[in-house]
Amino acid sequence: MPLNSQPDVVIRPATPQDAFICGDICYRAFSAISAAHNFPCDFPNPEAAIGVINAMFTASGFYCIVAESEGHILGSNCLDERSVIHGVGPITVDPETQNHGVGRRLMQVVLDRSQERGAAGIRLVQAAFHNRSLSLYTSLGFDIREPLAVMQGRTRERSIPGCTVRPATTADLPACNALSYRVHGFDRSAELAQAIQQGAALVTERGGRIAAYASHLAFFGHTTAESNTDLQALLASVDSFAGPGILLPTRNSELFRWCLTNGLRVVEPMTLMSKGLYNEPAGVFLPSVSF
Repeated sequence: MPLNSQPDVVIRPATPQDAFICGDICYRAFSAISAAHNFPCDFPNPEAAIGVINAMFTASGFYCIVAESEGHILGSNCLDERSVIHGVGPITVDPETQNHGVGRRLMQVVLDRSQERGAAGIRLVQAAFHNRSLSLYTSLGFDIREPLAVMQGRTRERSIPGCTVRPATTADLPACNALSYRVHGFDRSAELAQAIQQGAALVTERGGRIAAYASHLAFFGHTTAESNTDLQALLASVDSFAGPGILLPTRNSELFRWCLTNGLRVVEPMTLMSKGLYNEPAGVFLPSVSF
């Protein structure tokens, strides 16, 4: 329903019962902006978007909100609070009510929440072709940190000499967290522990130690490594990446070139942005679509 006929917008906590409507809005919003720029939608169908939104609305460690006017849901936003750095998204507004300030209000509420919770920083990933979101986030104090390429496919090289890839176990948590701390200055232990429990996490062993880990080689997973070689071993160990693909920082030209040479294709450009603490990574990494 057009916002100009529903002037009183209320921001409230999301409930599981909101997931269906918010997931449908999420799909329509992403589909509309992607189609306008001739890119594939991040969600293949409404059911996929509803599933993602439902998972976030019901998961521990997430703070999720909806914008509502006279009983009509206009959009939603989520805040991942599982580490000292918080991650934002997905934020979506019904295409029929965009450009009326709902997105800014949804963003401001999670920014205020993050500050109240004492987060060291907050990050997000936005579609590089989406001019409105880039302008909104920049005006709210976010800085551009990394140009990213979403990549999908199967590498021609199926293993890397000297590296062994295996599923991560709970016994690997201390080493993985220490690696994350060395590279980024903080760890994502809660997120990684959940990924290990779900069977999605992988590690690269080289020289008798863990040299890389991935919570999931996927759109919603992150990866940290000592070197490009260690990360390449992870990429070579799977047949595809879940969701639209992995997010690769294109400033890492060596890794980007290796991926292209190995047959991976670029799906879409994205941008990693941050507000608050940001340490230039002291190693190799792939962010998730949250951060």
